[in-house]
Amino acid sequence: MNTIISGNMNKALFVDRDGVINREKDYVYRVEDFEFIDGIMEALKKVAELGYKIIVVTNQAGIARGYYSEKDFQRITEWMCGEFRKRGVEITDVYYDPTHPEYGTGKYKRVSERRKPAPGMILDAVRDHRIGLRQSALVGDKLTDIEAGRRAGVGRLFLVRTGHPFRDEEVPAGVEIVEDLEEVAAKLEG
Repeated sequence: MNTIISGNMNKALFVDRDGVINREKDYVYRVEDFEFIDGIMEALKKVAELGYKIIVVTNQAGIARGYYSEKDFQRITEWMCGEFRKRGVEITDVYYDPTHPEYGTGKYKRVSERRKPAPGMILDAVRDHRIGLRQSALVGDKLTDIEAGRRAGVGRLFLVRTGHPFRDEEVPAGVEIVEDLEEVAAKLEG
């Protein structure tokens, strides 16, 4: 890993989208289907006030499967970031991976080092935004999110209950199980 070692490093909260920012529904790509999870605006505002850059890292297999286009994803992403901005929250960047190794079609059917559980999107953000991984955190709703964070070297890993269900006994040691992003914000503050 060739991350920058010297100089002033930023800390980031890496956030999965579906199941963390918005309610988990199959393949959300239309504004009318996008439902923010309660308390998300306040939680991310608090995280930003603590000095964290907010970086969304999201697998978007719906593109690979042909359910919607990259243009559709860009449209909803611009809308989502605009909704945050209206409430005083700046999303630093959004990284997505449109591939799926098994169910993808055409150019999207392939193995990608960016698709979680691979750490590629996180490592791209480290390079683009001078992120110090040890002082950063990641929050996801699936073990693949956690695995991507672990493989990248993110300092704190949070698994939220607002998305995909999981069994506590499946969660690796050192991962903090939380109810929602509001609890993540409180723990980062404390």
